Amino acid sequence: MFTGLVEEIGRVESVLKSEKSARITIKAKTVLQGVKLGDSICTNGVCLTVTSFDSSRFTIDAMAETMRRSNLGKLSPGDEINLERALKVGDRLGGHIVSGHIDGIGIIEDYQGEDNAVWITVGASSEILRYVVQKGSITIDGVSLTVAYVDDSIFKVSIIPHTKDMTTLLRKKIGDEVNLECDMIGKYIEKFLGAKEQVSVKKDIDFNFLSENGFA
Repeated sequence: MFTGLVEEIGRVESVLKSEKSARITIKAKTVLQGVKLGDSICTNGVCLTVTSFDSSRFTIDAMAETMRRSNLGKLSPGDEINLERALKVGDRLGGHIVSGHIDGIGIIEDYQGEDNAVWITVGASSEILRYVVQKGSITIDGVSLTVAYVDDSIFKVSIIPHTKDMTTLLRKKIGDEVNLECDMIGKYIEKFLGAKEQVSVKKDIDFNFLSENGFA
């Protein structure tokens, strides 16, 4: 689990692609402190496993499903990337609970300055926007942000200078893809309500129902 508070901006050193997957090596410093093989590092919002490392870089393997769901397939050597180590029990939860399991991809549609902040407009599919709630949380390329506006085709967030300096968000161009993870609470509630409805339907199928429909 993660918080969506980016610890540093890493730089892609190499991308070795196979037919559907990739092995990516990233230069970093902060996230390597205390790292062990098998540790999880949130990489542009994607929870990935460290398969090798040294004092200045680490390597991860991205499987086919990860490549389909995220923007990692478009990474090239030299690209910058948001990094965060997994949350330790007892740490302050400054952002929100982030799983690192990407729901899909959004598109940067606009930037608009307002005093010390910058508004970012992101286009997304209806499958993602159904879970986006005004004043709720969303993760964009691993960054925990508050939704300030949402409709049926876009949502907007506003970032402060610290977020600008500590992440890659304002280094993106209009039309660039970003990884999106919606707040998991909404998805769990929808799943539980759906399960409850299914149970209710099953309970309605009794002997009288079967008899009336020729099954008994």
